[in-house]
Amino acid sequence: MAAEGKVTGQSQEQFLLLAKAARGAALASLIHQVLEAPGIYVFGELLDMPAVRELADSEFSPVFRLLTIFAYGTYADYLAEAANLPPLTEAQKNKLRHLSVVTLAAKIKVVALIFPQIPLCWGYLMLVTVLVLQCIPYSVLLEQLQLKNVRQLEDLVIEAVYADVLRGSLDQRNQRLEVDYSIGRDIRREELSTITRTLQEWCQGCEVVLSGIEEQVSRANQHKEQQLALKQQIESEVANLKKTIKVTTAAAAAATSQDPEQHLTELREPAPGTNQRQTSKKTSKAKGLRGSAKIWSKSN
Repeated sequence: MAAEGKVTGQSQEQFLLLAKAARGAALASLIHQVLEAPGIYVFGELLDMPAVRELADSEFSPVFRLLTIFAYGTYADYLAEAANLPPLTEAQKNKLRHLSVVTLAAKIKVVALIFPQIPLCWGYLMLVTVLVLQCIPYSVLLEQLQLKNVRQLEDLVIEAVYADVLRGSLDQRNQRLEVDYSIGRDIRREELSTITRTLQEWCQGCEVVLSGIEEQVSRANQHKEQQLALKQQIESEVANLKKTIKVTTAAAAAATSQDPEQHLTELREPAPGTNQRQTSKKTSKAKGLRGSAKIWSKSN
């Protein structure tokens, strides 16, 4: 593809050099050669040449108009004026159809929204990704390019892909052409203001998105700092509490002349035999009560 592009650029430069010296019928013939030459899809430099502009007011004005259609128009535009324009060769028809597909790809777009989630320490950051898909239905292509069947259409698209005019895929199931990339076409001078305004709006949109992202990042950093400070505070309080418990236990053990660990164990567990003594006391009391009841009955 790179070698082919280099050869195409060289051939275009050769045509431009020849056009500087050509006039009248020779220049009109040269324009026909340019329109038929493979790999040349940009004609702005040729249109800006003074000698070419002079053709618009001469007997070769149809040739100048044909060159204008190749630069800015489509195959449908040619068919609308075909009676007043020179006939096209098969190679010229296919080239103009290639350019028409590029124009259609720029006009017909499907917007898809993607919502990726970026994990953060406090949750997820939601970003909206706008994916613009250039999908052209087969029905539109068949109508605009005046082709008889899908087989001719797919052959034309494959030819355009090999010519590096566009890149994409043929979706035969959904009957559409999905364009991933296409070349840029020539721009009219009156379109420059619209392009400038569009770029300015795009830059403003980028600034808004960037500002929103910076705000989200700043908020996430603040939340992270707060969580770290809270963690350090809790760890400090736990450490102080452990020290307090240890000091209190040591003081109590010193008062009873016991080891601190042994004193803690005694506080947690009752002394051995305590439960047995309490049980025997309860048993003896119960026996005493039964004995007294017997004596009372005898006295009666």
